[in-house]
Amino acid sequence: MTRLAALLFLAALPPLLAWSPRAAAQASAPPATLSAAQAERNAVSLRQGMSLEEVQKLLGKPRRTALKASGSSAAAPGQGALQWTYSWPGASSTLGSLHVVFGAAAPEKWLVNSWEWSSY
Repeated sequence: MTRLAALLFLAALPPLLAWSPRAAAQASAPPATLSAAQAERNAVSLRQGMSLEEVQKLLGKPRRTALKASGSSAAAPGQGALQWTYSWPGASSTLGSLHVVFGAAAPEKWLVNSWEWSSY
């Protein structure tokens, strides 16, 4: 009888491991690289006012970043625009790069102002 119980326990072990908290935490993280189709689906959830962290959770790390100061060099720190560029290899001619532009709501607090797709 104990041999049968041990076999049943071993048979049930893989599904138990799949539901461990460690596996669940990994599943919630964004993939390291999204496909162009996945990025297009996720980009539908972009909203004005989203934080840097929310965008990164949705789309992952950007391929490029740029900081553009507003018109004058005497502008207060934190003013201007931060642009994140996402691009995907093998993208179709209608889908190439996604540019997300953030504005400074306060020093070190960037929120989404706009975004646009451009093909390359």
